[in-house]
Amino acid sequence: MAVSIKDIARLAGVSHSTVSRALRHSPLIPVTTARRIQRIAKEAGYSASAVARSLVMRRTEAIGIVVTSIADPFNGEVVQGLEEEANRHGYSVILANSQADPEREMKVVRSFRERRVDGIVVASSRVGAHYLPLLKELEAPVVLLNNQHPSEFAYSVTIDNRDGGYQATRHLIELGHRRIAYLGDQFGLQSDTERFAGFKRAMAEAKLPVKRDYVVRGDGKPEKGRERAAELLDRKKPPTAIFCYNDMTALGALEEAAARGLEPGRDLSVVGFDDLFFAGLLKPGLTTIRQPMRKLGRRAMALLLALLRGEEAERTAVIRGELVVRGSTQRIHQAILAGKNSATRS
Repeated sequence: MAVSIKDIARLAGVSHSTVSRALRHSPLIPVTTARRIQRIAKEAGYSASAVARSLVMRRTEAIGIVVTSIADPFNGEVVQGLEEEANRHGYSVILANSQADPEREMKVVRSFRERRVDGIVVASSRVGAHYLPLLKELEAPVVLLNNQHPSEFAYSVTIDNRDGGYQATRHLIELGHRRIAYLGDQFGLQSDTERFAGFKRAMAEAKLPVKRDYVVRGDGKPEKGRERAAELLDRKKPPTAIFCYNDMTALGALEEAAARGLEPGRDLSVVGFDDLFFAGLLKPGLTTIRQPMRKLGRRAMALLLALLRGEEAERTAVIRGELVVRGSTQRIHQAILAGKNSATRS
């Protein structure tokens, strides 16, 4: 007959719950006790049954994670942080893709609950506050990570977008730039609104105008970023610097600059946001606001696990980004500052 947790508990002289936690490598059990229980289980030939355990404990020890796209390198880093923290506490994760579609996001969340996951983390949510009336129906805690809905939610973890936008723009101003453009996102995301607010704050402090024709918006991808950068560089007086909504957009702006014979940094300064893996590999490297992606993931999972334990938890955790300076931003040349530059080098 198969060896059960009850058998292991009897052999070890401990409770069922202690055995369960020890076999899940829970930090709540002393290391020496956990190792002794694990040794006894191995010698007895114990093999865990996830189905049986979930029926007994009325928990699946699984967390549902919803991301906009599994192909997005930002999400890859965030999910790694989420999974690290979950595994450290004996939980497994189930990953699903919402394709940035609000209806699909809600459908995925409901399907997770039907599968009886213990909790749910939603990254870059497009529906945000609509979870509030659903919480009772879902009967599972939900934590939003970098919520994109322009309203509050019960529990969330987010990057400080306003501060990041401010840091990026302030850096360009300190390098002597005065004609600074903002290349944002066209979908009305909260992150875009907040990063633009940080941009405007820095410009206002420096008593610099935010010109309407210096504000354009793409879709967060390189192709559209390049198109919008071309519009900016075609202005009669083109900007000398561009703060981009994210690194993917900045990549497109850099491509357009290179196509015109402009040297990034020397002829056009560009700042991104995220610090994706390629930012430091570009020549020159991309100056950007680093989002601590794994830290965001770990923080969101820690918040969710605290809720599962019935503990008091912070409603909103805001994590500050870090300005990473590379070669794509440089001190402006006096000739450019005087307005003698053009969109294409002669």
